[in-house]
Amino acid sequence: MTQFKWSSLSFTQKFLDLAVLVAALAISAWVSHPKLRNLSEVSQLAVAANFCFLVILLAGWNLCLSSLALYGSRRLARWRDDLADVMRAVGLCTLTLAALAQIFVLDEATRGLLLTFWPLASICLFAWRLLKRVVLRKVRLRGRNMHHVIIVGAGPRGQHLAGILNNHPELGFNLLGFIDNLKAPGVIGPLEDTARILAGNVVDEAMIALPVKDFYPQINEITRIAEEQGIIVRFCSELFDLRHARTRAEQIDDLPVLTLYIAPLSDWRGDCKRMIDVVGGAALLIVFSPLMLLVALLIKLTSPGPALFVQERLGLNKQRFPMFKFRTMVADAEELQKELEAFNEAGGPVFKMKNDPRVTAVGRWLRKTSLDELPQFFNVLRGDLSLVGPRPLPVRDFERFDEYWFNRRFSVKPGITCIWQVSGRSETSFDQWIRQDLEYIDKWSLSLDLKILLKTIPAMLRGTGAM
Repeated sequence: MTQFKWSSLSFTQKFLDLAVLVAALAISAWVSHPKLRNLSEVSQLAVAANFCFLVILLAGWNLCLSSLALYGSRRLARWRDDLADVMRAVGLCTLTLAALAQIFVLDEATRGLLLTFWPLASICLFAWRLLKRVVLRKVRLRGRNMHHVIIVGAGPRGQHLAGILNNHPELGFNLLGFIDNLKAPGVIGPLEDTARILAGNVVDEAMIALPVKDFYPQINEITRIAEEQGIIVRFCSELFDLRHARTRAEQIDDLPVLTLYIAPLSDWRGDCKRMIDVVGGAALLIVFSPLMLLVALLIKLTSPGPALFVQERLGLNKQRFPMFKFRTMVADAEELQKELEAFNEAGGPVFKMKNDPRVTAVGRWLRKTSLDELPQFFNVLRGDLSLVGPRPLPVRDFERFDEYWFNRRFSVKPGITCIWQVSGRSETSFDQWIRQDLEYIDKWSLSLDLKILLKTIPAMLRGTGAM
């Protein structure tokens, strides 16, 4: 009975989603095709419409929507997940429409229709699904559209999970009880009776909250039993005691793989960040190009040696790359540093002297204003750097790391500016600098990048930050 209800609901959802897409197509056609604005001509075109085209189009759209798992249980999905899935699904639907238009009819109006349909259909379908999400949550708060759940494991993890389900009734999970050998409130049977309990109750999902290292054989048997009875299994146990890593389920051929990762994996936000880097880096290079020529000329006139200083730095995953800066020291500064190591005033592996004798008069001004960093926009365009990210370290500093946890800063692409640069870099200890980099990694978002970029400008004017 439960399966019939779900199948019927899934069919209704598909029908309504297709109806939304057809409505978006009709509006797009009305906007892009002047003839369709005459009601008499609309009726004539409707009668003469290519029936085969419509049937194939709807079948293709149904396949596109179904292929992205839009009709499974999505009560745990976030609205951002829905938006991403809708954008992908409508993109596939638009490609299907374009392919069929090539076969059946293609004119200037059709091209305009395609350009109108994709954004309009994406907005309409997402708005419809968002409305449906709100309505379903209201329905679940009234005790309908519920999933009956049994938690396997009544220990701390199971109790924590039960608390989450009870605190979020809008998710629609009805907790039937626990299965465990422990004597605790809510336990309805021991682990050995899992098959009988699942068979004798209306159970939609079994949520496993047992520690893997102590209960692997039992977990393996319980998942087999649930699979045999056609019951959804959610594995809620923590495999490892990790503080920062996030997980993602993937598959290699027929082998399920659980991916643990620190930095955000490539998604639309990463693409947006790279697009901002390219557009912003190119624009800033154009804006600052006269100033860069003036700085280069000033360096050449005041001290012997090249205007640019190229140093090997460590980037994403410790890959080495040449980083460009305007030269602020004498030409043989790196060789002279070995003689000055005893005068290092910085804590940790970095080298810093307040009155470094290698710095030229022009170089001191360039460092105070951060104008020596301007050539790094070329590194941004090359893909070595981002506009915002942890500062890339010289090889010399990396080789002196004495703590492994420092290395997590290499899990993202380095940048020209970050939290350290806008919070008074000269007064920050090395350990605090690293912690600020890790804070950036853990809390990264496009809005955080924007805030840091906006704070960089006043930091430069104060002479306490870098670009």
